[in-house]
Amino acid sequence: MDFSISVPALLFPAISLLLLAYTNRFLALSSVIRTLYRDYQTTPDAKIVRQISNLRRRVQLIRGMQALGVASMLLCVLDMFLILARLERIAPGVFAISLVLMLISLALSIIEIWMSGEALNILLSDIEGALAEHAEAALPLTKDAAGKPDNPDRA
Repeated sequence: MDFSISVPALLFPAISLLLLAYTNRFLALSSVIRTLYRDYQTTPDAKIVRQISNLRRRVQLIRGMQALGVASMLLCVLDMFLILARLERIAPGVFAISLVLMLISLALSIIEIWMSGEALNILLSDIEGALAEHAEAALPLTKDAAGKPDNPDRA
């Protein structure tokens, strides 16, 4: 196999875009946490407390994703240096480690995306509960032909 400097260089655009995406996720999550903090300071709510462990875990995952992505990029740079220094025998191994780190980073990204969906499901279930309560309160109290309530739970 011909292992030239262009092989690790191929990862640079992908790694750069991934790191940018990871940073954007981190910044968006930071904004959510700051907003929840302000909301909790003004009106403490159990719904906010339910989200804390999810948010904390997601922050840890994103930090791990970023660290592994940066490590992958560092190994790509080291790999290019090894190729330039004519140390081609170890360069493919360093590149393989770089790919493994990127693979783990992407796996963590999938987990974080899944957790993000779980956080949204918490909010959606709260909305559904509120809508159900509102719909129940809006049901009219009707009576059957004998004058008894059709809906005895509401009487």
